[in-house]
Amino acid sequence: LLQVTVSVGIGVRWAQVMLRAPTPAWPLPCFRRPLPAPPSSPHPLRSCMGSRATEATSPAVPKFVPVGGGDGASGNAAGEGFRFRLCSYNILAQVYVKSSYFPHSPSPCLRWKARSQTILTVLKSFGADFLCLQELDEFDSFYKKNMETHGYLSAYIRRNGRKRDGCGIFYKPSSAELILKEEIEYNDLINFVHSGSDDGDNIKADLSRLTLSDDSSVEDLSESINPNDDLKDPNDPRVRLKRDCVGIMAAFRLNNSSHHLVIVANTHIYWDPEWADVKLAQAEYLLFRLSQFRRTVSSKFGCSPSVIVAGDFNSIPGDMVYQFIVSGNASTRLLPDSGPLIPLRSLYASVGGEPPFTNCTPDFTGTLDYIFFSSSSNLKPVGLLQIPGHESPEVAGGLPNYYHPSDHLPIGGDFEVSDI
Repeated sequence: LLQVTVSVGIGVRWAQVMLRAPTPAWPLPCFRRPLPAPPSSPHPLRSCMGSRATEATSPAVPKFVPVGGGDGASGNAAGEGFRFRLCSYNILAQVYVKSSYFPHSPSPCLRWKARSQTILTVLKSFGADFLCLQELDEFDSFYKKNMETHGYLSAYIRRNGRKRDGCGIFYKPSSAELILKEEIEYNDLINFVHSGSDDGDNIKADLSRLTLSDDSSVEDLSESINPNDDLKDPNDPRVRLKRDCVGIMAAFRLNNSSHHLVIVANTHIYWDPEWADVKLAQAEYLLFRLSQFRRTVSSKFGCSPSVIVAGDFNSIPGDMVYQFIVSGNASTRLLPDSGPLIPLRSLYASVGGEPPFTNCTPDFTGTLDYIFFSSSSNLKPVGLLQIPGHESPEVAGGLPNYYHPSDHLPIGGDFEVSDI
């Protein structure tokens, strides 16, 4: 067993958890069986603290490499169809940036005035047609207007309650037209419990089997509950499911000859490894809502849209959430009538393997961020954003640093849509 301190993105709390490397097992009773370690990440918890951070005058320059016969270019490149680029990035909300949380980071890298401009530089350098950003705060006061100057429009959802960050999709109207969008609030899972329907009873029964681990207390696990809420028992599904996490889905009409429709979804799943049941419930609700949204788009516009889902899933390759998303199967389905789910593939896994890590701090190094896409004959990946390795000077000393303004690394890819 390896004891680590996990730096969390949502709520920025620090919690001591026990992880088993390389085959982690969640401490909740119904998730005790070991999970397989991803073959592409033989050292999922290997530290990136090989040496001290070095100074850089500018952030790292992103490099996209071709895969599957692509040339790494987006737009109307020569080839079989229309190409576009999508990147996903947990940019680390400034509200969570404190020197006590990131004592390893050079102080200039944490100051908003410098960080904000560095983030803009990084976002612009991707040359992306779509950007899915998590932990997006200061949206109205900074990102919306500044991204507009770089040619992007946006769709945004802020987290519930007093949370100041959220998820946003930025897109270039020169590449695609936004035609429909829907927001996802995972607190809506509580409605299934309150409804009194069979679905609600099933969810409550499923979650009631999930009890606190021996090392946790009611007080510890209830600390994020609204103080005005009368509910206190973290084993009550109405409490467990109220995590204030969100997502957003948007349908776009590409500016290609066939005006193909693509649904882009962006989300940020709950962080705590001790609450694997909640994370799995959110993943199931995400795919449930995504399937509904796709049917709506198909019916309204008479087509079969492709689907891309990006975000910070706070889940390592091979765990329950990851396996459910790529397989649609779970030992316990919380939404029994959710119907057939959209088959999804991981972008990086489909062309060689998940990155060794996308989150890099002295206390945790592992892959948490993913881009999933629907398998279809007219959508295929043709390029990938390269991820630095453990020995790269870009990640020496942990993140954020002069090269990367967030504790997460960006991920991205180029896709080609056949004009058929």
